[in-house]
Amino acid sequence: MTIGLGILLIVVGLIFAFDVIHMNTSTIDGHALGWILVLGGILAIVLPLVIEQMRTRRTATTVVDDRPVRTRQVVEERRVEEPPL
Repeated sequence: MTIGLGILLIVVGLIFAFDVIHMNTSTIDGHALGWILVLGGILAIVLPLVIEQMRTRRTATTVVDDRPVRTRQVVEERRVEEPPL
């Protein structure tokens, strides 16, 4: 969702920055607003990717234990009773 929002901000910002839409207001500079929206769109794309990369790097650590495997020894005991001689 954040990547889609970033792309939308970039597109709207470029429309204002390259003066595709003419605004006749004296209070808002269309070029400055366009470049601010472009920068906001770039940040909206880059920041979530960086944060996700850091999160997956932190949780992906595994500990490998190289202890030898103990083998089971089966001991069989037989009692043989012989009659007395």
